[in-house]
Amino acid sequence: MPDLSVKLGPLTLKNPVMTASGTFGYGMEYEGFFPPEDLGAVVVKGVTTRQVHGNPTPRVAEVVSGMLNAIGLQGPGVDKFLHDDHYLPGLRKRGATVIVNIWGRSLDEYRETAEKLEAESDGIAALEINVSCPNVKEGGISFSADPQKMAGVISAVRNATKIPIITKLSPNGAIPVFAKAAEDAGSDMLSMINTIPAMAIDIETRRPKLANVTGGLSGPCVKPVGIKAVYDAAKAVKIPIIGMGGIETWRDAAEYLIAGASAVAVGTATFTNPMAPIEVVHGLEQWLERIGAKSVTEVIGTVNL
Repeated sequence: MPDLSVKLGPLTLKNPVMTASGTFGYGMEYEGFFPPEDLGAVVVKGVTTRQVHGNPTPRVAEVVSGMLNAIGLQGPGVDKFLHDDHYLPGLRKRGATVIVNIWGRSLDEYRETAEKLEAESDGIAALEINVSCPNVKEGGISFSADPQKMAGVISAVRNATKIPIITKLSPNGAIPVFAKAAEDAGSDMLSMINTIPAMAIDIETRRPKLANVTGGLSGPCVKPVGIKAVYDAAKAVKIPIIGMGGIETWRDAAEYLIAGASAVAVGTATFTNPMAPIEVVHGLEQWLERIGAKSVTEVIGTVNL
């Protein structure tokens, strides 16, 4: 059978398939479908300094070939995440490779969260930094809107921890510019794309379909955007890239790998098919065997131009 293992900077994963943060809960919610430790990694829902209750409902809305969400980064806070068996301790007992998505509304919140995770880092393979958060000290402008502001977040986290860092990029800026800025600031890896800002309106009520008015678009409709982002970033940086956005099947994952991603994350697909991530693993393995590849690394970045 082909070797599915991949090396992402300082990390080695058993296979290149992980979950996208925010779509797989904290991992244990899906253990009735398949063992989370069978994936290359479980990327958990965002963690910050405190418990967050999230936005009012409705928080999700179905759209053509995708969905909108405005969950509001609901979560238990870093202390509960570290000590409650439903969160990190449960995944640690199962032997899952855990990547912790972190966020904040200020540099201090990012730094404090990273420091707490560093202090109890057993079982944490990497941190994924969500830089698409409003900077409350800069008028609410997203850290992802400016390469220098984004780099400041990465530097703050880098100085707070030795845990490998992944920076999750927004699709809204010039991907090569932001990718290079993240690399220069000390990020070990990149992941892309985050959701695309979007809106939907109920024409009968003339009200937004989300209580938050706008939200993030994900699902199959965003895959071409994600593929181009990965392709552009792979030409701009030397650090590994995790591709995501619209992956439903192994074919979608293969497309990201060929574009230049070293690994992939399955997200929205798990809402309609909880088995999607593990099915992607098995599908990739069968595809590699069929084309005669001895390792998944043989197909990474092999797009023919």
